[in-house]
Amino acid sequence: MALGSKKGWKSIVPLRLKGKSAPRFCLFPKAKSANYGPGNTPVYLNVYDLTPMNGYVYWAGLGIFHSGVEVHGVEYAFGAHDYPSSGVFEVEPRQCPGFKFRKSIFIGTTCLDSTQVREFMERQAASYNGDTYHLIVKNCNHFCKDICYKLTGKKIPKWVNRLAKLGNLLQPYAT
Repeated sequence: MALGSKKGWKSIVPLRLKGKSAPRFCLFPKAKSANYGPGNTPVYLNVYDLTPMNGYVYWAGLGIFHSGVEVHGVEYAFGAHDYPSSGVFEVEPRQCPGFKFRKSIFIGTTCLDSTQVREFMERQAASYNGDTYHLIVKNCNHFCKDICYKLTGKKIPKWVNRLAKLGNLLQPYAT
C-alpha cells in the first residue's frame, strides 16, 4: 500500500523547514479533545480485512489484516511508500481507505492527553519510515503492537499479525 495515494490519509511527520530558527509545522489539524480524565483515555486497536478470504479463515485464527491505533478520536497507522520519510499517517477512526473495517478492540487506557499523544506519535513516527515497511518483519500490525504497548503496557491480540509471524518462521526456507 502506498502512503498518500489514497484520499483521506494525512502524514503524521512534521515538516522541518531549513534554518536553525524554523518553527515546527504539521500537515494535520490539532488533536481532538476527549472528555476523559488522566489515565482514563481508552486506546483501541481497529482491525480491517485486507481480503474477503478473511471471512472464511477468521474462525481459525487466521487472516490478512491491517490495523490502526485509535486514541483521542484519531486513528494512527503505518503504511509503505518509496521515500525515507515517515510512513505513519492518521485517518478518521474505523474509516481507513481501501480496507474493510472488521472490529475495534479495547486494549487499555493511557494517561497522556491529546497533545501528549500527538507529540508521542510524532516521535514514534521517526522509527517508521515508509521505505522500511515490510509485510513480514515491519508492517502496520508491528507498528500497532509497539504503540499500544508503549501507551497502555498491554499487547495486541496475537491473531492480528499471525500470518506475518508464520511467514517470518518460513522465510529462511524460501529460496
